[in-house]
Amino acid sequence: MQHTQNLVHDAGLGLRRSFIEEVLTAPLKNVSFYEVAPENWMTLGGKLGKQFRAMTERHPFICHGLSLSIGSTDPLDEDFIANLKHFMHLHKISFYSEHLSYCSHNGHLYDLMPIPFTEEAVHHVAKRIQRVQDILEQKIAIENVSYYAAPGQEMSEIDFFNAVVTEADCDVLIDINNIYVNSVNHKYDAEQFLRAIPAQRISYAHIAGHYVEAEDFLVDTHGAEVIDPVWKLLGKAYELYGAFPTLLERDFNIPSVAELQREVSTILSIQQAWHQQNEQIPA
Repeated sequence: MQHTQNLVHDAGLGLRRSFIEEVLTAPLKNVSFYEVAPENWMTLGGKLGKQFRAMTERHPFICHGLSLSIGSTDPLDEDFIANLKHFMHLHKISFYSEHLSYCSHNGHLYDLMPIPFTEEAVHHVAKRIQRVQDILEQKIAIENVSYYAAPGQEMSEIDFFNAVVTEADCDVLIDINNIYVNSVNHKYDAEQFLRAIPAQRISYAHIAGHYVEAEDFLVDTHGAEVIDPVWKLLGKAYELYGAFPTLLERDFNIPSVAELQREVSTILSIQQAWHQQNEQIPA
């Protein structure tokens, strides 16, 4: 099966409707790939649909799902997966990732809820991931999520995460900000967590900003600038595993495209520093 790192490289950006026209008119030279939530684009027609098609014809894309609800006890939405497969084929999008969470229980919950860290949940989720991979006929990547409570916890977050991806035999989307947010909220060592990630499964990474509710309570919002400790954690991740593709997420309070580009350039500068350190600068 194809690996994401063969499909995308360097630094990416989450595409938003608010700036699609601007980036079509003046392509962003420092953005190598884009990511979209397929739910927001699959049914679009008209002007936006045409603009999206123009973008996917010019740039590599990744789909990052919001509503698959991989950890739910509700039946897996196989119609959605079939539609997703068609959408990816139509736009030549080679990769799909989802959150290790659930967002439905007898109906949609409109939030990403934590799956209990239990042995039973490992088998349940892994089986569902395998089914998605069977329908799509390719591996998907699963993302470590931020969470604020851990009901019925039987194992640590990293042990649960690793057990799921091993049993499902899927790839990993590593979210650097989520590791940092959880390390503060649940008082664990972020670098230790990072060291336990299965390196050979890392496909790409997310980096984003968060909201400081209190000194010991952070909220993962994707609505602010990335802070220095999160950038440092990204540098540490590269140090451990090499400079994998990394995407800037910004979901609301979306600033100017110039401001987004500045943060994308920070990703590139941290990647470049790793290349220089390891004397692997591409010719």
